[in-house]
Amino acid sequence: MSTTLNQHDYLGTSQYIAQKTEKTQSCLEYGGGETEGLPPHCPQPENESLTKPEQAMISIDPWAPGRVTCSLKGGITGLRPVTNQYSVVLLGPKEWQTHNLNIFQQSNEKITDAQITANCARECVEQSYKAVDNAQLEATDQLKTRANLVHRHKTQLEHAITAITEEIRLLETERRRVQQSLLVLTTPTSIAGEFLQLRCSRLESDLVRDDVEEQLVKEVTLCSEVENLLNRILEQIKLQIVELKTVKARLENDWSDKIHTYNIESVSVNLSNDSSQIMWRAGSTRFPTVHSTPTSYENFTQECLNAYETAIRKSTDLRSTLNKLYIDFIKDLRDQATRVDVALEEKVKLTQDVLRQLEIELLRCLQELANTEKLIVELRDSKKGLNNAMKLAQTRLDNRLFRRNIENCRDMPQLTLIEEVKSIGERISAVLAELKRAEECQAKLIKTRSILEHEIMVKQKTLYIDREQGQLLRSRYPSATALSGY
Repeated sequence: MSTTLNQHDYLGTSQYIAQKTEKTQSCLEYGGGETEGLPPHCPQPENESLTKPEQAMISIDPWAPGRVTCSLKGGITGLRPVTNQYSVVLLGPKEWQTHNLNIFQQSNEKITDAQITANCARECVEQSYKAVDNAQLEATDQLKTRANLVHRHKTQLEHAITAITEEIRLLETERRRVQQSLLVLTTPTSIAGEFLQLRCSRLESDLVRDDVEEQLVKEVTLCSEVENLLNRILEQIKLQIVELKTVKARLENDWSDKIHTYNIESVSVNLSNDSSQIMWRAGSTRFPTVHSTPTSYENFTQECLNAYETAIRKSTDLRSTLNKLYIDFIKDLRDQATRVDVALEEKVKLTQDVLRQLEIELLRCLQELANTEKLIVELRDSKKGLNNAMKLAQTRLDNRLFRRNIENCRDMPQLTLIEEVKSIGERISAVLAELKRAEECQAKLIKTRSILEHEIMVKQKTLYIDREQGQLLRSRYPSATALSGY
């Protein structure tokens, strides 16, 4: 309440009452007090009518037609005016003086009562203004305290909304990161699967479950486990984002209510008796049924903040767990990829060594096959020479059979030729046996050559699959940064 305006109101009322009091006192001094020096319009000491009861007025003119009546129109005296065509006679001089004295006394009493009432009214107004000012100051202090409390809660909610918005952004980033990791993870899975399919096209002798295939199967299994793990993490992230958005909506609703309340409290604090916004508001003192208590108010805001802290903690733990999982499974994937590459490199080296040895062995086989063919030619030539010798010995023996009589003698040349035929026959049999063995060796060498050539072809195809296709395919294996979703 404005003190300046109150003093101005008090001053104007006091001046007005003082002026009225002075006029009344002057009138009383003139018409009241002691009997000495009384004005002629007041009762004089010699008037006996002051102590005598008032009597009915008699007619002063014998021709006046006045009469005593007892009707409601006659007033208190019960007298009708005594009148004629010249005057109206109501009272006598003494009654007139008494009437004037009564008027002054009544006026004095009313003025005294008015002065007392004015003093009481001024005191009441002063006390009322003081009490209202104190009540307004107390209410203003309470409103300021409440506004500060609402502002503190509003600030806490603003910080919480900012933090939870940032947390939602970080979690959205992690969600996109996991989705990108799942997309990138299809690359090593497809690489390992395609490589396994390529190795299935190896020829029969190289279709072995070697260390490369074992490591590739482990890599496929590991990729599948990591994919399942990332899918579970992705679902947890989606649920956590929903929870954060729910808590954020709850915080924003509470924050919006507190903004509105703070504006109302600020306007209420800044209102004064001179404000243009004040007006009569009927029913403003009612208690709405939806009123909350200070305890429920504090509990509601604290529950919102507790829900925010819980959601933030869960989200932070989830992101921390996700980072640890990324570190672990990326290390596992890269280590397994390294093991696959090492096994593949060793397999390629081993296949190259086998291929080189097979090529050397094929050269030896070809060389030996050429030698065997030469031997066969030589044996066949030797057989021809022995056949000629056999023919010669048999021809000689046959010619000697045509000797006559005593000349057909079993002499030493005959025996020698027989022994020669026998010896040549044995030699021819031996040569034929060697020729047969040589031809068998030739056939075996030819078969070995075909086997070696087939194995060389197998190893070359295996090398082509492992080295040309496999290592090229493995060179496209995603990096650790790509697997991290960046």
